Amino acid sequence: MSKRALIVDEEPNISIFLESLIRRAACEVLTARDGEEGLAALAEWRPDLVLLDVMMPRKSGFDVCQAIRADASLAGLRVVMLTAKGRDSDVAKGLALGADASLTKPFPTQELVQRVRELLGDAA
Repeated sequence: MSKRALIVDEEPNISIFLESLIRRAACEVLTARDGEEGLAALAEWRPDLVLLDVMMPRKSGFDVCQAIRADASLAGLRVVMLTAKGRDSDVAKGLALGADASLTKPFPTQELVQRVRELLGDAA
């Protein structure tokens, strides 16, 4: 059975690119356009990993990450924060909220694929 990844990003071009990239890593992929839609998808679809943009409408990636870590039923979910803000404080905030990894946009595609594979235990 393949692993599942949820991509939460309001920018359609980025979502399409990430979806294509993660599918090649042998993952089923679902996308959401903002934090609220992402939380609803998490509740129904139960992915193994979520890629979260930090700056989104309705709920930020930080808000979604915090909600994930507060929900015991999502304890095993791997979280990767994607941020256009390259400041150390933004990366540190995501990690402090419980993200497993944080990448600054633009990021090398191979780095993202490698990180996803590591977090999913090479099954991806």
